[in-house]
Amino acid sequence: MRVLVTGASGFVGSHAVAALVAAGHEPLLLVRDPEKTRKVLADVGVDGAVPMHEADIRDAESVRNALERCEAVIHAAAEIGVVSHAGDLAGTNVAGLKNVLGQAAALGLDPIVHISTVAVFVPPAGPLITVESPLSAPRNAYGRTKVSGERYARRLQERGEPVTVVYPGGVAGPYQPSLDALMEGLRAGLEQGWPITAGGVCVLDVRDLAIVLARCLEPGRGPRRFMLGGHYLTWAELADACDEATGGRCRRFRVPAAVLRGAAAVLDAVKRIRPIDYPLTRDAAEMMVTMERTFDAPTLEALGTSLRPVRETIADSLRWLAEEGHLAPGKAGVPAGKVAR
Repeated sequence: MRVLVTGASGFVGSHAVAALVAAGHEPLLLVRDPEKTRKVLADVGVDGAVPMHEADIRDAESVRNALERCEAVIHAAAEIGVVSHAGDLAGTNVAGLKNVLGQAAALGLDPIVHISTVAVFVPPAGPLITVESPLSAPRNAYGRTKVSGERYARRLQERGEPVTVVYPGGVAGPYQPSLDALMEGLRAGLEQGWPITAGGVCVLDVRDLAIVLARCLEPGRGPRRFMLGGHYLTWAELADACDEATGGRCRRFRVPAAVLRGAAAVLDAVKRIRPIDYPLTRDAAEMMVTMERTFDAPTLEALGTSLRPVRETIADSLRWLAEEGHLAPGKAGVPAGKVAR
């Protein structure tokens, strides 16, 4: 199947391309920077022969030209703005999304796979997050744009369009082009310590997510939603998993949720004046202290797959961080050598 992939130079998109090639699909990549994309894909084992369409997803006409050449689409392009200040959140996460999903529906592509985020349900209404959970009302710009995009995708589904929405949790694993979100958090946790507070984190291996995305490419299935938060760990359990992977002992400090929120707000204000190398923001703190488990079993059953052990994901993530110089080898505590793709 000829599949348009947006965001192929990013973490999820590049791994998705590798999974598509392995599954025998023919990806066409909509990218802004072909040279950067080639370098990123080489890291995940994809050579430069994959065809590319140079365009910006905010340019509706260019997006349509690419969609017309394909049978299906995986929309992975997004601005991530939880632990850092992102660029054009609304332009990418709302206008760009509409250009891709809306025009794909008009052209009859099937399926139209949209990578959303479990964050659209956070803070959650109950102790278990499912695809039927109510959407949240985020206070931050990132969350608002993601929920806006989510509502648009659901309107297409209500019309019967073959839109498949996947909700990943915190994505980790090797070969992240630019550190952000959970990978940046792992680096900071090893170097500066883990705040032990309320809530927890859903850890999802990027390679497992890529396999799921490839398996979503089933035409004729209509609208679908797949929860894929991954393994839920409390912050103490995540620190323990890092200890197990490194053979050391991470620093820990207990922080009540209210104190963490307050400290994060202060950090936000200070970061506007001078840079501070710690990935805590008010938005990230809110996610940290309110996250709950996700109900992934229906997704794994429907797509005939499973998740690798969370400690394998964490160990591979830390090894790669050390390989790339993001983390001192002594902090990683794992043997050198290339991480498996």
